[in-house]
Amino acid sequence: MDIVVLAASGTIGKAIVEEALKRKHQVTAAMRHPENFPFEHERLKLVAVDLLDPASVTSAVRGHEAAVSAYGPKAGEENELLAAAASLVEGLQAADMDRLVIVGGAGSLKTESGEWLMDTPEFPEHVRPLAAAHADAYEIYRGSDLDYTYVSPAASIQPGRRTGMFRIGLDRLVVDENGQSAISVEDFAVAIVDEIEEGNFSRERFTVAY
Repeated sequence: MDIVVLAASGTIGKAIVEEALKRKHQVTAAMRHPENFPFEHERLKLVAVDLLDPASVTSAVRGHEAAVSAYGPKAGEENELLAAAASLVEGLQAADMDRLVIVGGAGSLKTESGEWLMDTPEFPEHVRPLAAAHADAYEIYRGSDLDYTYVSPAASIQPGRRTGMFRIGLDRLVVDENGQSAISVEDFAVAIVDEIEEGNFSRERFTVAY
């Protein structure tokens, strides 16, 4: 497939690019400063994009079969997540493209108590604004006409190993036998590219964890 990864310069974005290339896809890595991307590949194209500008999004995604947004705002600029969501919806529609897989947040996943994860006492207070912005951005995608898939990570996501072994849930946080919820960046990228290839969660959210 011909895939464009938006905001490809971050940790998760780069992992998605690498996973897609590993599976022989054609990949366009779109970011604000493509000249800083750390590697090259014969099936990799680098382009500049401003995710807050719908016209720039349209230019970056046109002609691709699927887009992935790995956008994450800087601390203190969480509301840009909503602006980026609106820009992505408008930009993809203008490009006559509707397949979008979004790297989302875990804060609005339900826990065993029925609460959102971000409303539990253990949730880090400094992360709450970002979690709330992710939840609001999710509603923007849900209200659009896009063929979106919103992918929430586990409560903890860190660089680690690619195992290809994890469990999948929908709106409920996936935890192990010790009540822990974790996934490696590498396996999260596997789940993202699986969804691009298989399309099992059209206009839905899912989550992955060990």
